[in-house]
Amino acid sequence: MTNPDARQVTERLATAESGMQPWLWMPMLRLLAQGNPVILEDLATAVGRPVQEVRGAVEAVPDIEYDGEGRIIGLGLTQRATPHRYETGGEQLYTWCALDTLIFPTILGAPARIESADHATGEPVRLSVDGSGVTSLEPATAVVSLVNPEDLSSIRSAFCHQVHFFASAGDAAPWVESHPGASVVPVAQAYQLATALALQMLAQANSDTFGNGADGGCC
Repeated sequence: MTNPDARQVTERLATAESGMQPWLWMPMLRLLAQGNPVILEDLATAVGRPVQEVRGAVEAVPDIEYDGEGRIIGLGLTQRATPHRYETGGEQLYTWCALDTLIFPTILGAPARIESADHATGEPVRLSVDGSGVTSLEPATAVVSLVNPEDLSSIRSAFCHQVHFFASAGDAAPWVESHPGASVVPVAQAYQLATALALQMLAQANSDTFGNGADGGCC
């Protein structure tokens, strides 16, 4: 049975409490997944809105990553190295947290190969994910940590920095003990939560797009 706290946090994440606009976030992710920095003009074309409107929406999101030229390189899915390697469509990308690696295959509609590390021991955790679910997992005992912070205004610092892979629940136990309110779930269960979250986000993005009359085409 799904942990009620896990359900609660994914439902909260889906409501976009961070201030992200669904009409902006989805096309941005698809552009980032192509492996190149994203400029505002291309993003504006993707969402079918004026550059100035897109600029204002982007500036309202505190966690967006930029390169030295002011181009967008990360928002959950990133072109900057993190502990969570995410390979899809022939591109080597990264994600901010373990749960992101399980969300983006549904968001992007593309399979992925993931390699991370046990947050406690450094032991490699490798998995493959496609539309049917987690198709391979090493080690099979791997788990994902989850937290439910009060303030999600900065998702990366409040949530992502606490969401890790561990090779087993035993490996995670000391970390969980030192993080009140944290829990761990098996990777298969984390995938179910991630998929539910991704589907909610897709529904919100579609609703927002059609409600504002934009064509929603990204690429």
